Amino acid sequence: MTTAFTLRPYRDADEDAAIGLWLRTWRLAYPAIDFDKRVDWWRARWRGELVPHAAIVIAENSGGMIGFVTIDGAGYLDQLVVEPEHWGWGVAEALVDEAKRLSPREVTLKVNADNYRAIKFYRRHGFAVTGEETNSSGRPVLNMRWGP
Repeated sequence: MTTAFTLRPYRDADEDAAIGLWLRTWRLAYPAIDFDKRVDWWRARWRGELVPHAAIVIAENSGGMIGFVTIDGAGYLDQLVVEPEHWGWGVAEALVDEAKRLSPREVTLKVNADNYRAIKFYRRHGFAVTGEETNSSGRPVLNMRWGP
């Protein structure tokens, strides 16, 4: 399936939609975790770490934001978020391709080790596991890397 969408740079007016989309998708991925309690932390991190230091690319269609990706100057992809209704429609592929375009030497990321859907997606797009660690929440994560 495909849907018409465009990619564009992030604007400050996108903040609420991006945070809302992050909250919705993470609630779906990990329903046992109370992400509502993390919104203030996430908003502070968004404003203080991601917006000032990363390129943020928005995917949108006529209904508004349907996804985004963040990638910093070192090639670290911190977030790739797509509205669940648009999973499998090419949005995530376009966003990861844009991250690769913005960081052509390498893209690195961390993914929860139990997020099998995401791991499969990244492997399909040329990423390889380079290590394992535990995140600040105590969850095992895989380090992944893409390079030409």
